[in-house]
Amino acid sequence: MNVWWESLDMFLKIMWGIAIPVSVIFIIQSIMTFVGMGDHGDVSGDADVDADAQMPLHFFTFRNLVNFFLGFSWTGISFYATVENRAWLTLLGVGVGLVLVAIVMLLLYGLSRAVQSGNIDIRNAVGRTATVYFPIPAARGGSGKVQMSIQQAVREYDAITDAEHILPTGRMVRVTAVVDSGTLIVEPV
Repeated sequence: MNVWWESLDMFLKIMWGIAIPVSVIFIIQSIMTFVGMGDHGDVSGDADVDADAQMPLHFFTFRNLVNFFLGFSWTGISFYATVENRAWLTLLGVGVGLVLVAIVMLLLYGLSRAVQSGNIDIRNAVGRTATVYFPIPAARGGSGKVQMSIQQAVREYDAITDAEHILPTGRMVRVTAVVDSGTLIVEPV
């Protein structure tokens, strides 16, 4: 390895010196993003924030810096034998780095526009069916739990009933009302 490194001219040493650490950081960022620990591209996921207003503020980020140097360095390494003029090769690397940053920003911008608010309006449950998850005592003698799909998410809610018999696990019920505390009033279907 030492022989290989010593055989490189200064331009390639600089490119490899940038490419190796930046590539490692890029891989770590990618893994963290895919497992849910990343910063999601430095674009706000808050649905209340106007993404158009936020876009210019997020140009100078660590992620964009990594993406720029990733494109810059690997372009310099890849086209080293093809482009003899190092100034043109450097400009080509800068251009590819900027294009890579722009592409990633546009992708993340598109993803940020697709983000839904995580808030579920419990009032949307009225009239929907649910499945009893934990038995519900009869005549409001206590609460049980129901499981239902609401706003494309499966949730569990406390539930009470006016029915004369206990509602066992697995029984289908319909939500008739929502109590102020977020407890559902259900009836057998």
